[in-house]
Amino acid sequence: MSSTRIAAAPISWGVCEVPGWGYQLTRERVLGEMAELGVLATELGPDGFLPEDPVACSELLASFGLSALGGFVTLVLHEPAADPLPEAKRALDRLVRTGAQVMVVAAVSGQEGYDQALELGPTGWATMLANLEKVAQLAKAAGVTMGLHPHVGTLVEGPEEVRQVLENSSVPLCLDTGHLLIGGTDPLELAAEVPRRIVHVHLKDVDSEMAASVRAGSSYTQAVAAGMYKPLGQGDVGIAGILASLEGAGYGGYYVMEQDTILGAEPPAGSGPVDDVRASLAFLRAALK
Repeated sequence: MSSTRIAAAPISWGVCEVPGWGYQLTRERVLGEMAELGVLATELGPDGFLPEDPVACSELLASFGLSALGGFVTLVLHEPAADPLPEAKRALDRLVRTGAQVMVVAAVSGQEGYDQALELGPTGWATMLANLEKVAQLAKAAGVTMGLHPHVGTLVEGPEEVRQVLENSSVPLCLDTGHLLIGGTDPLELAAEVPRRIVHVHLKDVDSEMAASVRAGSSYTQAVAAGMYKPLGQGDVGIAGILASLEGAGYGGYYVMEQDTILGAEPPAGSGPVDDVRASLAFLRAALK
C-alpha cells in the first residue's frame, strides 16, 4: 500500500479543541515533526490551530510538504429548534478551499469535553438522523466525503447507538478503532460487517483495562492523560487484523494516525509525542506491506 494513504492529525501531538485539554504545541513544531516522519497529509485540527484563511492554511501546509486531508467537525444535530447546516456549510467551505477531501463529523451534546454523554429519546434520534443525512448530502454536493465518527462522550458512542445509525440511515462512517473499542464496539467486527459504510479510518490502539474503566464511568480525559492510548501494536485493539480486513474488503481511503494525547508541558525538541507517532508509523507500514 502506498504511503500516500497514511496521514496524521494534530491530536496525536496533544492539540485539541477541548478547553483545558493540556499544553498546546505550536503549529510549527507539530507540522515540522510530521514532515520529519515523512507524512504527506494531515487533518486540520481544531479552529485556531492552522490559519483560518484557506489560502494561508494551504501555503503553510505546503511549506512543510503537507496537504490538507480533512477536518474533525463537531455538530449539535439532535435539537429540533437548532439548525446545524450553517455551521456545517462553514466547515465545508473551509475544507473545500484548502483542498481537503473528508469531513469527519461527531454528533456532540453541546457540552464541553467528552466526559459525559447524553441519552436521546425518539425525537432526538429522529432529528439527529435526519440532520446527519442532510449534512452528508451537503458534503457530497461539495465534493467532500462525510463520515460520522462514533466518539466517546457524544451521542453516538456505544454499540446501540452505532446500530441505530447503521439500521436507520445511509450515513457513512469514520472507523475510529480506539473510540469504538472504548465505547464497547469491536472495531474488527464492525469493519468486517459493514466495509462499504466505512469511508475514513482513524487508527488508535488502546489499553483495554483503562477502556473498560471509562465504560464503567471513570473520566475519559483522565484516562487519556494516564496513557490509555498506545502506539499501534502496543495496545489491545488488534490493529493488524483490522487492517487486513479493510484492505481485503477493498478499502481505498486514508489511514489517519490518531492517538489522543494530553501534554503537561512542552517536551524537549525531538522527543514526546513524535516518538509514539514514529513507532505507530513503523508498525503501520510493516503491517500493510
